[in-house]
Amino acid sequence: MGAEDRMLRVRALLDSVRAEGRTALTAPEGKVVAEAYGIAVPGEELARDVEEAVACAARFGGPVVLKIVSPDILHKSDAGGVVVGVEGAARVRAAFRRIVDNARAYAPEARIHGVQVQELLPRGQEVIVGAVTDPTFGKVVAFGLGGVLVEVLKDVTFRLAPVDADEALSMLDSIRAAQVLDGVRGQPAVDRRAVAEQIRRVSELVADFPEIAEVDLNPVIATARGAVAADVRVILAESLPPVRRSYTREEILTSMRRLMRPSSVAVIGASGEPGKIGNSVMRNLVDGGFPGEIHPVNPKADDILGRKAYKSVTDVPGEVDVAVFAIPARFVAAALEEVGRRKIPNAVLIPSGFAEIGEHALQAEIVAIAERHGVRLLGPNIYGYYSTWQDLCATFCTPYDVKGGVALTSQSGGIGMAVLGFARSTKTGVSAIVGLGNKSDVDEDDLLTWFCEDPHTECIAMHLEDLKDGRAFVEAARATVPRKPVVVLKAGRTAAGARAAGSHTGALAGDDAVYDDILRQAGVIRAPGLKEMLEYARALPVLPTPKGDNVVVITGAGGSGVLLSDAVTDNGLSLMEIPPDLDTAFRAFIPPFGAAGNPVDITGGEPPSTYEATIRLGMEDPRIHALVLGYWHTIVTPPMVFAELTARVVEEFRARGVEKPVVASLAGDVEVEEAGRYLFERGVVAYPYTTEMPVAVLGAKYRWARAAGLLGGGS
Repeated sequence: MGAEDRMLRVRALLDSVRAEGRTALTAPEGKVVAEAYGIAVPGEELARDVEEAVACAARFGGPVVLKIVSPDILHKSDAGGVVVGVEGAARVRAAFRRIVDNARAYAPEARIHGVQVQELLPRGQEVIVGAVTDPTFGKVVAFGLGGVLVEVLKDVTFRLAPVDADEALSMLDSIRAAQVLDGVRGQPAVDRRAVAEQIRRVSELVADFPEIAEVDLNPVIATARGAVAADVRVILAESLPPVRRSYTREEILTSMRRLMRPSSVAVIGASGEPGKIGNSVMRNLVDGGFPGEIHPVNPKADDILGRKAYKSVTDVPGEVDVAVFAIPARFVAAALEEVGRRKIPNAVLIPSGFAEIGEHALQAEIVAIAERHGVRLLGPNIYGYYSTWQDLCATFCTPYDVKGGVALTSQSGGIGMAVLGFARSTKTGVSAIVGLGNKSDVDEDDLLTWFCEDPHTECIAMHLEDLKDGRAFVEAARATVPRKPVVVLKAGRTAAGARAAGSHTGALAGDDAVYDDILRQAGVIRAPGLKEMLEYARALPVLPTPKGDNVVVITGAGGSGVLLSDAVTDNGLSLMEIPPDLDTAFRAFIPPFGAAGNPVDITGGEPPSTYEATIRLGMEDPRIHALVLGYWHTIVTPPMVFAELTARVVEEFRARGVEKPVVASLAGDVEVEEAGRYLFERGVVAYPYTTEMPVAVLGAKYRWARAAGLLGGGS
């Protein structure tokens, strides 16, 4: 069947189901859809009475499965509407009658079309293949082990639909119990390509028909000879979601360029009165040294902070790139109309009082005004934004002017200030800090598109509570990750599975489970917490990209070595198996009671020369790709002595073109804090009082390198 013919066949069927006012397809209808898309299903027939059932079973010539067929009974097993392994005319008759009686008792008003007689599939590994419509990412395909494992362990993985054959195959390795598919306890391995093909075809089906809300092939019986869906469930959506306005990459870059590199800014609601938001925004712009034009707009003032004030934004001369709003929510719509007529491309809406407090109509009104005039909206309900390389501080919060390569965004004002404080205390240079608030228009994918091209940005870190358009974000991330790391802190990990679902797949597609897999698919580094997000963002630009997987731990304390080794494993890294010649080389520098191998334990009483010799060996051997250093504070080798020798050795090798990521864990008295800062400033990512953080940062660097295609082994 050609692609056009199969789509026409499925379209006619779905239209007929809709015409009857139904959203769930019956099993025979599901089979029609499956066969149109080449989804393997067992032989089956519809029996409308007992004798038809006997005749159908006889044609299959072996044990059969009987299932109730009713458009009003979605979960057949719950209704006692399934009997497995029936053989012989008498047993078929009895099973038929029992199924019908159970169904009538379960749902007296249900329409019963008959009983589906299905050939009994051979024993094999049960898996589940399905698809759901995720509110963030749209059509998502799912795969997991069936039976008890899927219900209890929820061992399921997700991808954006449609997937190609390679992506479908990758899903088989992404579940925790993937080894089961390769055969355990004498069982043969399943036909992986047949299973992957079921996944691919389901993904193609839901991509072709947006009105299909959920598809459930459960179970799929996978054997060494193929994969067959024993049950097919298809559920239609009540309605299609509204189409969100989208912009081309060039349109996004054009507006973002004027937002992040403006020549002229108007402040609507500017004030000369200290304590008002409009005054704070003006002060930050003026005191921050913004070199462009700053135009205060206030109908009651002639001059604000030495700048001529205008009654309306329509009176401001020349081109204006950004209008910053510092007025109450109820006045925003009228002022935005003026901004639109003035053809100002960007409006930064600081005021709260919109959707975050239930004022959805007010927010919808300003969005409609902005779309009508082609104005991009940042906010509302934000602290503003910083574009440090432009000396732009358009916010009512504290200023920040340390220029650097890290771009930070947050959906929350409180998190935004934590970002600011962290950047200041750690002297992290930033290219931008942007508040997103309600995300009525501009969101993470717009900013990601800009930061991807921004020459000042080396790493992007984003705190988010949701994504307005998950697919647009994934597209932007995929374009960015090969060039620079993207770190995401997704809040709300526990808000999973809240929506009603009509299938096993739908029930398993909790929000966080989908986010986790899709973000990984996009190559994004997901941070477990705020501290980690900020540290990853700070550290990733500092570390060189590794050239291989071999990680070596060198430590002055055995206990730290064990913890560092655990952290290496926990972060998906590989402890190098030390070859004999390298083992001998390390042993030449450590005392007899030390330990070579990996970790290399030089013991705590060693002088600086031992640290230096072993670190030097780790840097010069090309088989070692990354070093994890565990320092233990002693008077023999004080913290700053360790820091200075480590930085010197690393810099020496970098000058010779040998660059490897080096991270360090410093255990000791308070002097290790200064030593850690010294190392960080010189390209060695070092942390006091923790064995977890330096290795977590190294793991994040490896995850990005794999996702960017710079290191083998996949993401």
